[in-house]
Amino acid sequence: MKIIIFGATGMVGQGVLRECLLAADVEQVTAVGRTPLTQSDPKLHQVLLTDLYRPEMIEEQLKGYDACFFCLGMSSSGKSEAIYRRETYDMTLGVAKLLAAHSPNMTFTYVSGAGTDSSEKGRVMWARIKGRTENDLQKLPFASVYLFRPGIIVPLHGIESKTASYRIFYRLSKPLLALARKLFPRQFITTEILGQAMLNAARGNTGRYVLESQDIGQLAISVKASGSEM
Repeated sequence: MKIIIFGATGMVGQGVLRECLLAADVEQVTAVGRTPLTQSDPKLHQVLLTDLYRPEMIEEQLKGYDACFFCLGMSSSGKSEAIYRRETYDMTLGVAKLLAAHSPNMTFTYVSGAGTDSSEKGRVMWARIKGRTENDLQKLPFASVYLFRPGIIVPLHGIESKTASYRIFYRLSKPLLALARKLFPRQFITTEILGQAMLNAARGNTGRYVLESQDIGQLAISVKASGSEM
């Protein structure tokens, strides 16, 4: 498979990238972002896009992929609805529409979040906008659209969030998170599980799917049988 990842420098994207590079059936991974990755791998190709609102600048390099894992995500904290809508809805749909035009047979996986409002009418601003984004992604002519709604994500393998406050939270709560994962496994997923589930989405059935944390965990289960080099 040939995979393209948007947001590979973030916590989720780092986890997804790791699993893609480990997978035997992935021959190429292209990471698109504003900042370069520090790692290198024979499978890995990097494409810098300084303006994520203008994916047409790299249009020729967006052709020929089997799956896109869209892991870009912005916090809504302190932002107006107009700004957050541009960062979330406009950016995502801009990329997705261009990919759909060139690779309609691909699988497009979007990382949304638990609590996303599909009705687009709720009081929570970020949830409404995420809901609108999900709804309109499903209308695009991709073979498959997977909408991931993870709850609490636990980073593994030295992966850290780019957001300072999140890094502090994870460091301080690491012992509690380990215990909570044992007590409430359905509410937590790891960056490893998230990446494995995305790969299985690309290997799986065509259609439109909305997956909560428990569903993501179930989707990841068969990844070792599907060709990962662990």
